[in-house]
Amino acid sequence: MYNKLATWNYLHIMTIQLDNTMNSTRLADQVAYDPNNLLDALIEKLSLKNDAALSRALEVAPPVISKIRHRRLPVGASLLIRMHEVSDLSIKDLRILMGDRRDKFRISDKQFKPKEGGGTDTQE
Repeated sequence: MYNKLATWNYLHIMTIQLDNTMNSTRLADQVAYDPNNLLDALIEKLSLKNDAALSRALEVAPPVISKIRHRRLPVGASLLIRMHEVSDLSIKDLRILMGDRRDKFRISDKQFKPKEGGGTDTQE
């Protein structure tokens, strides 16, 4: 009961603190973006001891958590969904915890275009 209340209080405080600082739509431009808040909140909510225990709970390799903490790897959609599944926090709440306050997330058009010269090499 205490952990759930503490998590929701933390989430409410984060929401209030971030309301006036998140005008940019680019995550990289957002000053308050900090995936450590998300990881720490998950560790607390799930009553885990450390990042290794979190990696086991999320079924990812420990270096993934380390790379996210050091901002060398973004929190991807599949990992965000897995966090939702194990924590019962909404995707929106998880994004707020890490400081991502964008209303919409859009994928770049470049990700859907085929690479130039990416055809198969067949010699006749």
